Amino acid sequence: MSDAVNEGPSIAPAVSAVDVHRTFAGADGGEISVLKGVDFQLWRGETVSIVGPSGSGKSTLLHILGGLDLPTSGNVALGGRDLANLDDVDLARIRNLYVGFVFQFHHLLRDFTALENVMMPQVIAGVSRDLARKRALELLDQVGLADRSSHPPGKLSGGEQQRVAAARALANEPPVLLADEPSGNLDLDTSEMLHEVLFDLVRDHGTAMVVVTHNSALAARTDGIWRLSSGVLEPVRDESKSPSDER
Repeated sequence: MSDAVNEGPSIAPAVSAVDVHRTFAGADGGEISVLKGVDFQLWRGETVSIVGPSGSGKSTLLHILGGLDLPTSGNVALGGRDLANLDDVDLARIRNLYVGFVFQFHHLLRDFTALENVMMPQVIAGVSRDLARKRALELLDQVGLADRSSHPPGKLSGGEQQRVAAARALANEPPVLLADEPSGNLDLDTSEMLHEVLFDLVRDHGTAMVVVTHNSALAARTDGIWRLSSGVLEPVRDESKSPSDER
């Protein structure tokens, strides 16, 4: 893994935000404040859900935590590395190696097979094609799709596509998984199957997971529940502990 990922305190949270604000320009020329002083941290092996009304900024927060967007002010760190101190090359490297993303819409590459989609993040990271293929097959087997590896997304059901997206998100064994309404487009039975896959993967790989969801059953399965409303993030239920709390 890249030095850009490995540097930083070994006991640092997997992901943290300190006094994060995010504003956007309004149509009238004024500012719209979406995030107002968000403080948040999560350790490896922990899972947290973020709930709240539509349009409250949950996806914006997730994008900032994953380095897809930068805060207007405040600090975000992945594994102890402040994202504001990284150049574009290192920031892109961290996004590929340190963070896995699962979105409501799977965003699979239509012209590639399920296997090739899961291989892609590894190939970008410089892993040999043979090793990338081996790892991708193992992950597809783990999500119950080994027999569908040669199928392109168009030949897969919605639930199967999301399971491929989950496998792809963990292809580089990232310490952090960010999921934005991962089962929002799925029926109840398929949603429950996807949730099992996500929690199995997180448990098996010791990954920290932040999931934005309106699904109360999914939220209830996480270690902590936080609510984002009017730009303020507050714990509704927080059972997670930092390593220092264990001593």
